[in-house]
Amino acid sequence: MGGEEVDTAAEADPAWLALHAEREAVERALTLAQARQKFSADPAAASAARCEEAELLVSLDRVLTLIRAAEYRRRPGARCW
Repeated sequence: MGGEEVDTAAEADPAWLALHAEREAVERALTLAQARQKFSADPAAASAARCEEAELLVSLDRVLTLIRAAEYRRRPGARCW
């Protein structure tokens, strides 16, 4: 039904798939950085993981903003700026 159309459209758009692949990679790296903070016995490693987490959160925000913009552009009647 409607979900199938969206899946087909997503498969046809490599840029759309790339954004979601990047989001997934950033989310996985973020999870690992959070785990290193929580379970690291070395305070220096935990501190480095905290800095990495901050950088990854900025990256995740950027990617999610790009995804939201791409979703809007895919809607019928979307305005162009």
